[in-house]
Amino acid sequence: MADLSLKKLTKAYGQVEVLHGIDLDISDGEFVVFVGPSGCGKSTSLRMIAGLEEITGGEIWIDGRMVNNLEPKERDIAMVFQNYAIYPHMTVRKNIAFGLWNAPMSKSEKSARIEEVARVLDMDNLLDRKPSQLSGGQRQRVAIGRAMVRNPAVFLFDEPLSNLDAQLRTQMRLEIKKLHQKVGNTIIFVTHDQVEAMTLADRIVIMKDGFIQQIGTPEEVFHNPVNAFVAQFIGAPSMNMLEATGNGQDLSLRNGEKLPLQVTTLTGQKLLVGIRPDDLVLHPETPLITGNISVREPLGSETLIYVSSSHGEIVARVPGKDAPRVGEEVHLGANPDSLHVFDAESGAALV
Repeated sequence: MADLSLKKLTKAYGQVEVLHGIDLDISDGEFVVFVGPSGCGKSTSLRMIAGLEEITGGEIWIDGRMVNNLEPKERDIAMVFQNYAIYPHMTVRKNIAFGLWNAPMSKSEKSARIEEVARVLDMDNLLDRKPSQLSGGQRQRVAIGRAMVRNPAVFLFDEPLSNLDAQLRTQMRLEIKKLHQKVGNTIIFVTHDQVEAMTLADRIVIMKDGFIQQIGTPEEVFHNPVNAFVAQFIGAPSMNMLEATGNGQDLSLRNGEKLPLQVTTLTGQKLLVGIRPDDLVLHPETPLITGNISVREPLGSETLIYVSSSHGEIVARVPGKDAPRVGEEVHLGANPDSLHVFDAESGAALV
């Protein structure tokens, strides 16, 4: 196990800089998830840590040593890719053993290590099968086992679940979480799926356009987003944004509704008021939003309703039993304590 630090890390392709001075400290044994839209720099960062991409500027430190000029095999890391990249002609045992190909260990030591890893991954009864005889989740576990068998200081996962179906993704998320609890290695996990980020991470690193937007626990980035991008990226469905104007100590929504929020604003300042779908309630004493339901998405115990209003389309999560129907007029409100306020121009959080 090891800690890891990125110091002013940059990456450029010719004159185009795609990573802009990334600073990040990861503690020994921490599970950190890089998340963001396509092209934000998360996979590039991971490949630079692995030594698969050349560093333009800055430093990478693993376990107290700078590894900028070390080959990937010298960095004591193991990487699990989006593609399983396991050998179809080899058994599970031989695929896992491939990670020990150059290890200075005796044959008996290697065999014991393979058996140990197989037990941790619950694959000890599959060691003599070939990949064609395995499910997608089992093949992914083989790829993880090949990385684990080396007992690296740092695990790097590059969107390892994106090729799996929805049910298998959920299963593998649970297995990776259990694996981290068992072995305790430092893990950096890259995904574009914010649900994976929220469920797996000790801390989340949210990226956009080569910059880190926010670093925090899942609870911190969900409840206290630093800007409108983070607020809308984290959470499913996304946070609703209502246009508002500052009037000293209160806000005016587009429909003229006043919000007595305790935020110092300039008169006329353009703002965005964020409301999560979970925080909207039906039939409040003081409605903020009135509109007609255009779409319903029943999810069993709850239903998502899409409301066409003067603020645009608003999404609310309501109880599934007796949820209102398409075409019905509804009134929605929210506790002022649950609202978020952002500057419309910069996106920075004000409340």
